[in-house]
Amino acid sequence: MIGIRTGRTGLFAATAALVFAQGVAATRKEEAERRPNVVIIYTDDLGYGDLSSYGHPTIRTPVLDGLATSGQKWTSFYAPAELCTPSRAGLLTGRLPIRSGMHGEGRRVLYPDSADGLPQEEVTIAEMLKAEGYETMMVGKWHLGHLPEHLPTTQGFDGYFGVPYSNDMNAKVRYAEVRDDPPGPNNYDVPLIRGTDEVERPADQTTLTKRYTEEAVRFIEAAEGPFFLYLAHTMPHVPLFASDGFAGASAAGPYGDTVEEIDWSVGQVVQALRRKGIEEDTLLVFTSDNGPWLIMAEHGGLAGPFRNGKGTTWEGGMRVPAIFSMPGTVEPGLITGIGSALDLLPTIAALTGAALPDAEIDGVDLSRTLAEGGGTDRDTVFYYRLSELYAVRRGPFKAHFITEGAHPADDPREVHETPRLYDVDVDPGERF
Repeated sequence: MIGIRTGRTGLFAATAALVFAQGVAATRKEEAERRPNVVIIYTDDLGYGDLSSYGHPTIRTPVLDGLATSGQKWTSFYAPAELCTPSRAGLLTGRLPIRSGMHGEGRRVLYPDSADGLPQEEVTIAEMLKAEGYETMMVGKWHLGHLPEHLPTTQGFDGYFGVPYSNDMNAKVRYAEVRDDPPGPNNYDVPLIRGTDEVERPADQTTLTKRYTEEAVRFIEAAEGPFFLYLAHTMPHVPLFASDGFAGASAAGPYGDTVEEIDWSVGQVVQALRRKGIEEDTLLVFTSDNGPWLIMAEHGGLAGPFRNGKGTTWEGGMRVPAIFSMPGTVEPGLITGIGSALDLLPTIAALTGAALPDAEIDGVDLSRTLAEGGGTDRDTVFYYRLSELYAVRRGPFKAHFITEGAHPADDPREVHETPRLYDVDVDPGERF
């Protein structure tokens, strides 16, 4: 009898354990399904003054303007660096690019002959969220290594569709030499990649923004649980191309055409979220990798009231537009406190409950500001160029230890024995 009772007790215990395990699994699934989705839309060389909500008089960006009104518009938001590759490394890892090695000569911008890429030991937002059960997708410009061992699928992304580096690379004729009569997309031997496979070469850049958008929408529609979408547009980095319906449509010329198509693209993503009924469950972030490429004249953007542009540690090189949207969670308002794309990883970790990577994180959790508005928990910005610290902002004050223009022949490097100090709240153009 004892044996029979013991068997029944064991069976009951096993059944209870199974029911409990199923309950825990169901609870975890429900928790995962309630976790917010994340969409980061990153533009290339978009200047602070290139959206109508940030002061451009002729470029029309109604979708982004609407999000800036219904969500948060940030006015002191910084890219992690002054150029493409280190900025992207900083955004995805929450770490200053100097920590990952994506900062110096040969890595300041990766080229088609570069053998380097983002080190595998670096933990990206995608890897952080994938460990929590998120579906992950990268669409667009990667620029953190084009070899198979460095592509997005090795850094936490389930899928990838885009170009591995800047759209002006492998050019037969340099864009700057023929700016007034630019060549077509066949001038640039840039591959289009799906996963790790090359599917088109050269990529038809006249349809890139449209195809990126379609790919992003398909991913959103197909996602079965919480997801992370990183949509990194190739433009408005030169060469400038826009699809039918946008080419020639802007009063601001080819540059305006590309920006207005990006605004349309954001609208398509928002509509996809609304159709699926998950707009209120999705954090959407829109920003730029650095300031405008001023040497491209009317084919480059505007830095608004700020000094200089891309490639420099003046405000115009690193202060960029930033818009956050998540109806019901993000408190609408104008945010004048300091923020950085470095802050996205810890902020996303806080919102999703994901565990932070076991690494030195330079980003600051901005979730309190997103929820309540007002000030931010960041008060310092470090401005690196290559491996050197050129400037530091603390509160409203910014000290330049080294100054240099994007093109040293025009604005030579100068090391200051006494740092040049500016109050960038009173004097955002760093004039006095």
